[in-house]
Amino acid sequence: MSLQRAQALRPTSLDPAVLDRLSKLSLVARTVVEGFMAGGHVSPHRGSSVEFAQHREYVPGDDLRFLDEKIYAKSNRLVVKEFVEETNFACHILVDCSASMRYGSSRWSKLDYARWAAAALAYLVLNQRDTAGLVLFDEQVRDKVPPHNGAAQAASILASLERAEAQGETGVGDVLDWIGTRLRHKGIVVILSDFFDEPQHILEGTRRLRIAGHEPILMQVVDPRELDFDFDGHLRLDALEGAERMKVDAKSLRKAYREEVEAHAAALAHGANSLGIDLVTLRTDAPLDVVLSTYLARRQARARGGARG
Repeated sequence: MSLQRAQALRPTSLDPAVLDRLSKLSLVARTVVEGFMAGGHVSPHRGSSVEFAQHREYVPGDDLRFLDEKIYAKSNRLVVKEFVEETNFACHILVDCSASMRYGSSRWSKLDYARWAAAALAYLVLNQRDTAGLVLFDEQVRDKVPPHNGAAQAASILASLERAEAQGETGVGDVLDWIGTRLRHKGIVVILSDFFDEPQHILEGTRRLRIAGHEPILMQVVDPRELDFDFDGHLRLDALEGAERMKVDAKSLRKAYREEVEAHAAALAHGANSLGIDLVTLRTDAPLDVVLSTYLARRQARARGGARG
């Protein structure tokens, strides 16, 4: 897929309410992916795939099969063709199914949105003949689909996502610690979670993934009301992960709540930046195809820039 072709295709705005009305994750995944174009997964090294990259001067030892005979005939210059090599990779998709993911100020929850995103990413990866796997977790792994490719793999991943329920305590850091030593296929590890865990513990888990040769991507799923705390009057707060209940005045709590949320977000963002990993915010009121395509286009542009450098 050429860069010009990828740039010519623009994402459409697919409202989460539309996704909510679609009954099957297979339809959701297909609809989201059709809303954007991410391009191929391109390696920074040169190979012999079908996409031409550039010419360079011939040096002794170069494969003579790649000499450009037309240029030699016109200018008597020996140049070889170089190609961008498209390589298969493994994409491990981890979805947080802890009880806090059950929250949603709309008809859909954070878990619903995370499942849509996971289904779309799996559909995209498998459609490009790459390898995808799935892990569902709360404080421990609850379900998993080992990495593979093909139509049967897509069906297995979607079936697992359909079964997912939000329950259990949050344990993102513990799960990343545990799973980092058990992923046999090195590749990208996408973690979809609200990250209601200690930032340092989460970041330590992602650091171990980096050391093991993986590329972690943190995708934080947030409900807009969790960010804004846009409530009035007296509220009864029920803990999603526990039995605690408390009555509070929304106005008096708002400032402290927002400061706590901002501090957590800042710690996570700072740590991700220090580790050189991506942190992507997925607001549950945002069009999913636009959010994903914007991020993937940025990754593609960054990869292209790195290859040129």
